[in-house]
Amino acid sequence: MPKNSKTVKREIDDDDVTESVKDLLSNEDSCEDSFKKSSLMVGDVPQNKERDVEEGSEEEEEEEEERPAWSSKLQYILAQVGFSVGLGNVWRFPYLCQKNGGGAYLVPYFILLVVIGIPLFFLELAVGQRIRRGSIGVWNYISPRLGGIGFASCLVCFFVALYYNVIISWSLFYFSQSFQHPLPWHECPLVKNKTNTYIEPECEKSSATTFYWYRVALDISDSISESGGLNWKMTLCLLVAWTMVCLAMMKGIQSSGKVMYFSSLFPYVVLICFLVRAFLLKGSIDGIIHMFTPKLEIMLEPKVWREAATQVFFALGLGFGGVIAFSSYNKRDNNCHFDAVLVSFINFFTSVLATLVVFAVLGFKANIMIDKCVEMNTKKIIDFLGKEINPSLIPHHINFSNVSPEDYQQMTSIIQGVMENDYPRLGLDNCDIKEELNKAVQGTGLAFIAFTEAMTHFPASPFWSVMFFLMLVNLGLGSMFGTIQGILTPIVDTFKVRKEYLTVGCCVLAFFIGLIFVQRSGNYFVAMFDDYSATLPLLIVVLLENIAVAWVYGTDKFFEDLKDMLGFTPYRFYYYMWKFVTPVLLLGLLAASLIQLGLSPPSYSAWNQQLAQEQTLSYPPWGLAVCISLVVTAILPVPVVFILRCLNIIDENAGGLSTVSYKKGRIIKDTACRSREEDEDDASLLNTKTPSEAPSPMPANYRKQNGPASSADVALNGSCSTGYTMPNITDIPDMPESDL
Repeated sequence: MPKNSKTVKREIDDDDVTESVKDLLSNEDSCEDSFKKSSLMVGDVPQNKERDVEEGSEEEEEEEEERPAWSSKLQYILAQVGFSVGLGNVWRFPYLCQKNGGGAYLVPYFILLVVIGIPLFFLELAVGQRIRRGSIGVWNYISPRLGGIGFASCLVCFFVALYYNVIISWSLFYFSQSFQHPLPWHECPLVKNKTNTYIEPECEKSSATTFYWYRVALDISDSISESGGLNWKMTLCLLVAWTMVCLAMMKGIQSSGKVMYFSSLFPYVVLICFLVRAFLLKGSIDGIIHMFTPKLEIMLEPKVWREAATQVFFALGLGFGGVIAFSSYNKRDNNCHFDAVLVSFINFFTSVLATLVVFAVLGFKANIMIDKCVEMNTKKIIDFLGKEINPSLIPHHINFSNVSPEDYQQMTSIIQGVMENDYPRLGLDNCDIKEELNKAVQGTGLAFIAFTEAMTHFPASPFWSVMFFLMLVNLGLGSMFGTIQGILTPIVDTFKVRKEYLTVGCCVLAFFIGLIFVQRSGNYFVAMFDDYSATLPLLIVVLLENIAVAWVYGTDKFFEDLKDMLGFTPYRFYYYMWKFVTPVLLLGLLAASLIQLGLSPPSYSAWNQQLAQEQTLSYPPWGLAVCISLVVTAILPVPVVFILRCLNIIDENAGGLSTVSYKKGRIIKDTACRSREEDEDDASLLNTKTPSEAPSPMPANYRKQNGPASSADVALNGSCSTGYTMPNITDIPDMPESDL
């Protein structure tokens, strides 16, 4: 207590000391609720700012109260599910499953989900919920020198959002064209001239759905160097897509959270409906059997494990900042470990459900294609009878008016056995359903070509087409909400700008930059950004996140924070995963990705209009420069911030980044000095109260949070106060008031 002339000195006994200690404890209890409310970390306050401990605490509490929060736990879970479950679950996972051993691929995927996916997902949820900031604020608090991780994460989110919304615009275009019967990609268009009518040659050489995708929807150019001008249909769809995102994100999680009820749940309704319908179609069981027939020998190949790890990594949205942003709006005592396990397994089972649907539909499509193949090749055999083929070679039970695939296989095997050398000259196809199912299709080829072709054979095909593309739009929007949140939340938290203005500005800027993706050559730029803007940068970002928490901040310290936050100590499994296993696996995955990039020079698949087929082309020199600049630009903030911090060009506590934490039973915060006049006023006020009413002074043996006092510290009975911890009551000796 400051000394002044108005202080009345008196002798105190043991009861008075006890009463003062009780008062101090009561003050601690009254603050306990505010300590539980947040774990907001605020750094060192600049010395030229003068404010009280009480004023600072009230400001931080007000800031916490103003921070938006999820209206319910269900809304938060749906947001995380909507972000993690995206288009990749529908068109990437089934392709990898088909390519890497069918059902056997699920084994390495599940193992890596448990070893890499869940621990890293839990880590991001925990740091976001603990620090209650976006990615920039979180990593600046963990380690200011690694603060560039947050900026890199924001850049990657922006790059991904640019082309991801283009895919949504493609889905919107197909959705708008599905309200007609027959579907416009049902058959090849006819070309009329003055003399005759004929089928469009480009379509005849490929297929109706392939022609519609490349020529009608994209009106694609022959290479990335030929821009060809804007595709006005796709430009309009892109504008609609960005408008939808902007309106949904305008009010933050209050608006986007309500949209999640539909955008996250509707895809499951559609997938289940498709699965039931597909099981009723001929040949769907063939596709399911093909999926679950394991090729165990493929499991031993390192490439399978690398691709499984990459898919786990991207399926959960690690490194984007969306996971951290969503979890930062949680209550501090939310069980984020349960959330991590729940969302990870929902993501896994969604991938399996989507794979079942895709393989069932592709099985149906394969049977349709085999029937057409048999019909066409049977006509060839009939033409060859009596000329190239002896009629006696045809089994008597075969009726040429209705040849089954089994009958065709029997005929061709007999003809091939007799005409060994002359058989290739006949030009007969195998028409084998296994070969048809082994044709691996992924990405846009699966959604806009293979799946659309299968739906043309569905009864009531326009209805199923509307449902399918509406599902793609919702899957894309769910991921877009998380991606945009990964941009907006860190910037709003760091630079304190109005979210409405920032959202509109971000969407308008992204739309104008996104015009490069709706040129006639836009599809090639989408492939470029998909290959190079996210893969390597995100691997580096997540590796640095893991190192920052496990080795810079400290795994033991992080476990203490989790225990304080969750109310229980997480399994020791996570300790070893974060500290040793996941960093090593991420390093290996990064090295494998770099090796693969070095072995396969950058190239892209271009559509050749004359040949009506895809061909692989190398990027021009400027294209290579763009690929390299995407990777470098995305990861550049990490070394830049690190160097600037090391050279003290940027103060580690500058930038308005909050880094102070309230913890139960202690305050980790430095406050500015108060004037002696204020202390004297406080002392005079205390003298007017009874000991039980007045706040107790701080005993001399209260110790500072950060160790012993230094010469720069002001005495506790002076006009400055620092953080403190509670001593044991029994340690307080009897003392005169002058020592208090």
